[in-house]
Amino acid sequence: MKKEISIKVLDRKGISHSLVVPTDMNFNLMEAFKAFDLPVEGTCGGMAMCASCQCYIISSHQLSEKNDNEQAMLSEAFNVQNNSRLGCQIFLSNELDGLEIQLAPEE
Repeated sequence: MKKEISIKVLDRKGISHSLVVPTDMNFNLMEAFKAFDLPVEGTCGGMAMCASCQCYIISSHQLSEKNDNEQAMLSEAFNVQNNSRLGCQIFLSNELDGLEIQLAPEE
């Protein structure tokens, strides 16, 4: 089983980043953003309480359903689109290899 996947991230300045991230450490997208010094605060520490890690899913990957906390936070966040997700609620797995996302604008 693969222990790393590739993710493509379009940052807020329109610059594309190719990340290779581990799948065996229970990381979420927010933690990957921070590990690669992408401009994501993650103020709440991954509790789905701040939306500072909001991103747009560009690729057609099947993701887990939004839980109640994520849905509630996105209902109050700015710049929300149909493909908005909180990075802290998407855990990295082999099924996400090739995932393409864009960071949402800062609020």
